[in-house]
Amino acid sequence: MRKHLGLGALAVTSAMLLVGCSSGGGGGTSAPEASEGGGTGGSGAEIVVWTDAEREQAIADAAVAFEEETGATVTLVAKNFEDLRNDFLAQVPTGEGPDITVGAHDWLGALVTAGVVNTVDLGEKAANFEQVAIDAMTYEGQLYALPYSLEAMALIQNTALVGEEAPATWDEMIQKGLAAGTERPVVLNTGSEVGDAYTMYGLQTSFGAPVFVQDESGSYTSELGMGGPEGEAFAQWLHGNGTAGTGYIPTTVNYDINIELFTSGQTPYTIQGPWAINAFADAGVDVAVNPIPSAGGETAAPFVGVQGFYLSSQSENALLATDFLVNYLATEDAQRALYEADPRIPAYSTLAEEVAEDPIIAGFLASAQNGVPMPSIPEMGSVWEFWNSAQSQILNGADPVSTWNKMVTDVEAEVGA
Repeated sequence: MRKHLGLGALAVTSAMLLVGCSSGGGGGTSAPEASEGGGTGGSGAEIVVWTDAEREQAIADAAVAFEEETGATVTLVAKNFEDLRNDFLAQVPTGEGPDITVGAHDWLGALVTAGVVNTVDLGEKAANFEQVAIDAMTYEGQLYALPYSLEAMALIQNTALVGEEAPATWDEMIQKGLAAGTERPVVLNTGSEVGDAYTMYGLQTSFGAPVFVQDESGSYTSELGMGGPEGEAFAQWLHGNGTAGTGYIPTTVNYDINIELFTSGQTPYTIQGPWAINAFADAGVDVAVNPIPSAGGETAAPFVGVQGFYLSSQSENALLATDFLVNYLATEDAQRALYEADPRIPAYSTLAEEVAEDPIIAGFLASAQNGVPMPSIPEMGSVWEFWNSAQSQILNGADPVSTWNKMVTDVEAEVGA
């Protein structure tokens, strides 16, 4: 569906942007200065933006002022979010794609490899966004998208059973869970025998064992980070909490079972994402949300998912499209409208702090601020099967060190490290 926005009736004076080097700047389309009367040469030009229905109106509202001040036209194309990535990859090379698309950060590796996205220079405005969101949209030191939302898993606790106070460590949490007298002290997704390394990642990073090493720019390298003594220590911890140890982490729990055990009061603690909150509210369970407790002594850093706006490498109006991103969507008003349209934790820092007056949002934000972007590099696709399987085997009693090290060796062979 295409939605055309005529020249707007709303006049908004846009802020001048001092063009500089952002954490992802260099080599891409620089941020233009916005000015009235088509200062970016936009009169009569068109930019096309792909979005989904939830965010369409918020983008349309930002486009009203842009159209009036530049003389350009913004055309919105609403698609199913699930179709955006494949359609963008297929249509940009043919010249039929949009100038801008909304999308998830874990698409980035595939989009860069295919050559369908351009870099974006936010200049000084990069400092307005959560660093983890900027890192997520950065690939090999270059920023490729304007971030706008983030999400991460966190510790969720039943306040009627264990109160609101956050346990600092896994062991403290277990002791409080046992004292609550429930059937289980904690419940975690383990994928019903197939493993769930995504859920377990915050606990793994607390041992200092990241899946891939990040460089100084925040970009992931292809160097595996979960080998060595740190990875082995995590594997031994898994073994100790599996069937051969305490049994606190069985491999028979999937998402639906997790939700049922928590809502029925059979456990006071779980690790889940914001997508689970409605189920708990519907069941009448009062919850507190806190960062994931450390199991290995270091800060638990869960995966963070980020969404934002990509700029096409084939845009015929790249300067105008960048102007729209930097001077109209990267504003607090536009970011607020996006949040109100589809309430995800804002990547815009001052807005994130504002909505974090809600303690549930505050808990997820705190967890995300501890977290790291889920790798978007192509090598990540070679990891999941080996990684999930090794964790499941170890929880089911396999030798932890040899099983873990074989997984590391298999992944390194697969990615050519």
